Parts: sequence; structure tokens; C-alpha cells
Amino acid sequence: MPVPVPVPQQRDVPAAETNHGGDLTVLVIEDDPAGSITGPELSAAAGTRVRIRTARNLTEAGRLLTDDVDCILLDLALPVPAGSTTATPTAASTTAAPGAEHRPVPAPGRADELAVLTHVLRIAPLHAVLVLTAQDDTELAAEAVRVGAQDYLFRGELDARVLSRAIRYAVERKRADIAQHQLTESGLRAQENARLERGLLPTPLLEGSDLSFAARYRPGRSRALLGGDFYDTVRTPDGTVHAMIGDVCGHGPDEAALGVELRIAWRALTLAGLCGDQLLSTLQQVLEHERQSEEIFATLCTVDIAPDGRRAGLCLAGHPAPLLARHGRPARLLPYEDGGPALGLLPRARWPRRQVELGGEWSLMMYTDGLIEGRVGAGSSQRLGQDGMVAMVNSRLEQGLTGEDLLEAAVAEVRELNGGELTDDVAVLLLGRDPERIRRRGRSASRPGPVSTAPATAPAASAQRPPLYGP
Repeated sequence: MPVPVPVPQQRDVPAAETNHGGDLTVLVIEDDPAGSITGPELSAAAGTRVRIRTARNLTEAGRLLTDDVDCILLDLALPVPAGSTTATPTAASTTAAPGAEHRPVPAPGRADELAVLTHVLRIAPLHAVLVLTAQDDTELAAEAVRVGAQDYLFRGELDARVLSRAIRYAVERKRADIAQHQLTESGLRAQENARLERGLLPTPLLEGSDLSFAARYRPGRSRALLGGDFYDTVRTPDGTVHAMIGDVCGHGPDEAALGVELRIAWRALTLAGLCGDQLLSTLQQVLEHERQSEEIFATLCTVDIAPDGRRAGLCLAGHPAPLLARHGRPARLLPYEDGGPALGLLPRARWPRRQVELGGEWSLMMYTDGLIEGRVGAGSSQRLGQDGMVAMVNSRLEQGLTGEDLLEAAVAEVRELNGGELTDDVAVLLLGRDPERIRRRGRSASRPGPVSTAPATAPAASAQRPPLYGP
């Protein structure tokens, strides 16, 4: 009965990435280890200590293949024990091996000759591999490198100096292969994350509105796609612009998913005509059904801006009050009184809607608490707070910053004050109304354009779809 070859447990850190103080450990797999070059010979040629382990077959190799092995020297003439090809790699060896799932298969007619190599690559995907072959079989040696070995050597030309140099080269090449694979994977992951983020973050529906719009979003978790913060803006057929921003407590993927669900539910309910207390009560029902535990809650701020842009309704559900900047006046926080509790805390809560006068020219900034909870100075226990945020925004407004530039500068300054990346998610939304820009746009729209000489079948410029965002 054939005995399957044991598969050693592979570590997460590749052998090629370790450095044992300059020392090297080489596992020699050949059926006549007595004829191999010894450790002292290699040490003398390499200028550093080289430890040699020898295995006469793959069964012994499986036992000797431990974490401190840097390179495997494999004789391609070694027979594969019966049953060895059915050995199943460990979970670590399959998941941690860079590019193992895309490794080339031997060319037709070479599978049997390279069976021992493919087996070693399967059980030791993170180790550098050197193959030994006959001097007159260059094609087989080249095929071994194509399949996955780092280099090859001829038995007849084997000496300590050549072997030590080849081992060093194989280890460095394996390290370079791993680094290149990780870099490629990182790039692909970044591209995929960007595509997902574009799909999950909202596209404001402001077609036909005279209001300007800008937003910034930064997840707090390292390499996170989205956090628990969410925002959205839509314009309903009556000309009212509705905006909201919210924050699900917690910082995991479940909280991020719940934030996306609440945002989509808010958009659907708003477009269906719900507003104020009725909308927030329905959103609370959504949260209660979708959350993973009863301890999860969400804060929310909603505004509905009248079609003339001069007044708005404000609802707060445990969320920080927005910041309003009128023309010629410093920015100030809107009143927080009459706000209701966060969604998910009280079963029969109510959220009063407060009327706010905006004026003719204004900017309204809505934000999550990640913007105000950052530290002021590395190692400091003092938070920026709402007062610090108001002072920071007023300073930027005095410099003439507006829109995207204002948000970019604000988020950058908060990170700088914190002494590095913020731990909490940050979402900031900025809506604004500029009568002068509205007048310029009206004059531009009323100015007659050139007479078109296009054929009757060509679409007129006025028939093209207007831009999705506001000016």
C-alpha cells in the first residue's frame, strides 16, 4: 500500500523573506546525498555559514522542510513515490503561495520528468527551489524554470562556488517574485476597491438645482473600502433639495453595510414623499430589522431646502448640528435644541422638524463626528471639538476657500492636527447657494447661440442631457 507523502505546514512569511543573520539553510533532495557538496565547503565559498539537510526521497523531505529552510536543491532524476501526487496541500500552503493558482503546467511530454518538481512546488510554495539535471538536458532544465523553479544547475559542473552563488541568486529571485506578485495584487485590489467604492458611494441627484455640491469621504479603518458613515442628496420633483448625513456606531464591515442600506432606504423614502419625523421613524424600523444586535444605533442629520433656496427644515437624530456660513458673516452652528435621539435607541421616539432661515447666499456644511473627534497634537488628549472646527472653517473661509477646496483643506488640517490618519470615519457634505453665479448662469442660458448648420437628423445641442451635478 503506497504511503502518501506528508505535506509540511507552511508559514505565512515566505522563506525568501527571512534572514537568519546571514546564515543559510539548504535542503538537498536527491537519492545519493553522500555525493553532495558539504556544508563546510559551501560556507567557505559563500563567506557565511551554510547548513545542509539531506533527504533521500520526498517523504524525508516533508519531515525536514521546516520554517528555517531558505532554499531547496532538488534532483530532477529523483523518483516520485507512489501515491505522492494525491497528497493534498495544507490550507496555508495554498492560500499563502503567491501565484500558485496561476503556476504554469509542464509542457506535453514533460509532466513525468517534472513530476518531482511540481510536487515540491506544491508542498513548498514559499521556498526558493534550485533543480539539478544532466548536462545534456538543457531543454528540461529550462522547462523546470518555466514551471516554477528559480534556477537550474548541471550535476557535472557542480562546485561550492557555483552552488553558493546559485543559492543566493535563487533566494533573491524568489523574494523578488513574491514582492512583484504582492505589488500586482495590491494594484488589482486598489482598482477593484475603487470600482466598488464608486458603486457604493452615492451619486447626488441634483439635476435642475441651482445649489452647488461637494463631499469628502475617508474611512477610518486601514485599507477599508467603506466605513459606517453615509450621506446622500436628492432633488424631488417639486424642486426641494433633500440632504442627509449619518453615522452607524462601530467600525466594521457590518456597520458599513448597514450604512449603505440606510442611505438607500433614505433615498427611496424621500423620493416617495416622506419627510421629517415620518421618514426618520421608518428609517428606525429599517435599522431595527437590519442591525446585527440591539446595541447598534445610528445618528442622522437631514435637511430639506425649499425650492427658492432661502430656507430649510432641519431634523437631528443624535447627530452634530450642521455649520451655516452666510455671506459676509462668520460660520456658526445651527441650533441643536429640539433634536431627537439616535435611531435605534428608543422604540417610540419623535424627531421634530425645525425651520431654519438660510438667506440669499450661504454654505451649509454637514459632517460626521470623525471630523471633530480627532486629537489636537500628537499624543494629546484634547479633541478638536465643534468649537475648534468652527474656528478652522472660518479661517479657511477668510482665505477665500469654497466648495471642494474648502473640504479638502479642512480634512487635511484635521489629519495634520491629529498627527496622522484619523481612527474614525469622516464624511463631510457641503451645499451652497451663490445668487451671482445663478444670475450668470441665467444670462448664459438666455444668450442666443450660433445658428446651427447641422442636418435636420443631427441632435440639437439643447437636446443634450444636462449635467447630473449642480453648478
